[in-house]
Amino acid sequence: MRLEYDQGRVIQICSMSLSASITVKLFSFFFLVFCSATLWGATILPDLGAEILIPFCAVVGIAFSLLQWMYVSRVQLSPARDSNSNSAGKNGYNEHLIEEEEGVNDNNVVQKCAEIQNAISEGATSFLFTEYKYVGAFMVAFAILIFLFLGSVEGFSTSSRPCTYDETKMCKPALATAIFSTVSFLLGAITSVVSGFLGMKIATYANARTTLEARKGVGKAFIVAFRSGAVMGFLLAANGLLVLYIAILLFKLYYGEDWGGLFESITGYGLGGSSMALFGRVGGGIYTKAADVGADLVGKVERNIPEDDPRNPAVIADNVGDNVGDIAGMGSDLFGSYAESSCAALVVASISSFGINHELSAMLYPLIVSSIGIIVCLITTLFATDFFEIKAVKEIEPALKKQLIISTVLMTVGVAIVTWISVPSSFTIFNFGTQKVVKNWQLFLCVCVGLWAGLIIGFVTEYYTSNAYSPVQDVADSCRTGAATNVIFGLALGYKSVIIPIFAIAVSIFVSFSFAAMYGIAVAALGMLSTIATGLAIDAYGPISDNAGGIAEMAGMSHRIRERTDALDAAGNTTAAIGKGFAIGSAALVSLALFGAFVSRAGIATVDVLTPKVFIGLIVGAMLPYWFSAMTMKSVGSAALKMVEEVRRQFNTIPGLMEGTAKPDYATCVKISTDASIKEMIPPGALVMLTPLIVGIFFGVETLSGVLAGSLVSGVQIAISASNTGGAWDNAKKYIEAGASEHARSLGPKGSDPHKAAVIGDTIGDPLKDTSGPSLNILIKLMAVESLVFAPFFATHGGLLFKL
Repeated sequence: MRLEYDQGRVIQICSMSLSASITVKLFSFFFLVFCSATLWGATILPDLGAEILIPFCAVVGIAFSLLQWMYVSRVQLSPARDSNSNSAGKNGYNEHLIEEEEGVNDNNVVQKCAEIQNAISEGATSFLFTEYKYVGAFMVAFAILIFLFLGSVEGFSTSSRPCTYDETKMCKPALATAIFSTVSFLLGAITSVVSGFLGMKIATYANARTTLEARKGVGKAFIVAFRSGAVMGFLLAANGLLVLYIAILLFKLYYGEDWGGLFESITGYGLGGSSMALFGRVGGGIYTKAADVGADLVGKVERNIPEDDPRNPAVIADNVGDNVGDIAGMGSDLFGSYAESSCAALVVASISSFGINHELSAMLYPLIVSSIGIIVCLITTLFATDFFEIKAVKEIEPALKKQLIISTVLMTVGVAIVTWISVPSSFTIFNFGTQKVVKNWQLFLCVCVGLWAGLIIGFVTEYYTSNAYSPVQDVADSCRTGAATNVIFGLALGYKSVIIPIFAIAVSIFVSFSFAAMYGIAVAALGMLSTIATGLAIDAYGPISDNAGGIAEMAGMSHRIRERTDALDAAGNTTAAIGKGFAIGSAALVSLALFGAFVSRAGIATVDVLTPKVFIGLIVGAMLPYWFSAMTMKSVGSAALKMVEEVRRQFNTIPGLMEGTAKPDYATCVKISTDASIKEMIPPGALVMLTPLIVGIFFGVETLSGVLAGSLVSGVQIAISASNTGGAWDNAKKYIEAGASEHARSLGPKGSDPHKAAVIGDTIGDPLKDTSGPSLNILIKLMAVESLVFAPFFATHGGLLFKL
């Protein structure tokens, strides 16, 4: 009798055992806490328990992400043949390679994949380092500005001062707030940059490996892409939580009992995260769409060659852009949302009974919710990678939807547990000068309403952007009569897709504010972001699959492999749209919570829209998202124009390029995208960063409150519409290209007039869904958190024009 040693299966079993062990230990911990609380008559989690739980969950998240990375790394980028190639593998496919059946030389295929992956990785790394040089200079300059503005509130005095919300007590000097706000800003900025960079590195590490695994079956490729996304998701969630928690502990050494001052200083953490996300999103979005539009217009429409054809000079720049825009940009974006919602909740809690009575476990409730979210997402991930198998293309999208549902259901249970053990049965929350009595079950409902609103937004986004449903199929059908009707139908779809998400956000705001004032809105935003690890895994899966398809095309792999990667990519387009929906919805709640904290911090009793000061701010604020969108879309257009000219030049002047006997000059196209994105990201970034400063200094806090409200209201609508319109146009094009139904085949094949019309619609939608739309949610929350950080300065020295 001969025993077979299946190394992969052993690792899988060990993984499940490790994850199960972690889960059992955590819930055992909760059970012991509950039992001890019952025995001793306590009603809350001991402070020591909270201090252990938060870093424990963060470390578990980091360990799990490293475990997923180890699995991905087992896919070798070398021509060596798998020793188990004749045995039946997981997901119902034999392990031997399809290319070998079809007579394709495996050594050449693997070598080409490795070369292409290296080119993409080098291009992405080079761009991010170039971008970070400029962003680093801004980071230092803005940190100095924070210190000077906040330090000057009381003339850089080192004397203690009466507390803002209780003048009978003495608090730390304004100079301390300036110093610690600057430090927290730098911490947030560095964490955001590192999060985006790590996400980009794992994506470029995994794209070719996903392509190679597609030879064994769509299930194998799905697992590699999803695990790679999980590495980014868990690293970002865990790092963000751990850095924020450590910063709070270190700041507490100085502030001691002055929790109001401590958490006011911590708001710089959110500002740092979002300011870096703005440049990452705008710069990366301009980069990727300049290359994408140039590649599509010349390659697919004019030259009638396939997408990602290696003869297209812009194809490497296009694949680089997927990583620097959709991976690095989205990672920084969602990190910013998480940091800001946590900071908003902590600021409000610090001037409520939690802060006044120094109840540490209850005070850290936002971080505890995020901690349990990491464990919930860990369990949820196992359903996609270990508990169930993908055996067919049609199972991909449902598997990703199940991730959202499972994580939401499990998180509801987790929130119930942590609310019960860490929050008193009754407490007070600061509500615009008064203390509002809140029950712990009301706080639980606030988190849950945000959590389930996020799921609703995700499903509505899927319905309007997936080609499995009628809205996108109608857009595809409209291509019969040309690009004009395609554009009309796509715009109408985007406008209509705003309705249900706005109602979901409105209900969340009403319920959470009714129960727990602005604190309720902040924790509702945290609820929506509590499953951020799963959300980011699903979102990052899309660009990784997109790159995998491009590599398959460029490496000359078979049509069957490209069909599989196209199926992964189509599902990824929908999940990317869902990720943007989450980001926009959470940004709306975060911005409102920050707005409430700003109004309280600036000493504004009421925001009356009928007063001229507020109304002029309101109408100008509503205009800002349009101004910002115009700048970013024109930037994409200008960069794309240069790209189109360069691609045309190469096709016209390089002999043998169309015939495939000569190689294009990829480096020039990469340089065009890099130079254009770095240059063009500065004006939109300056608009967002300077607006609160200019309005606050010259017009005062009342006008600034109007600007924040106006930009929030209009920005959310435009962001949802732009993202969903672009996603629908993209998947309408893929619907025609796939030809999976009789209706789709009647519109195709590639190169037909309806297909060309669909490509034009997709090209128009590219800057909407990947540049302007996603960047708008950063605009509304970044302006809000910047206003909160500078509120003491604006309240003291602002409104110069009205003082003349």
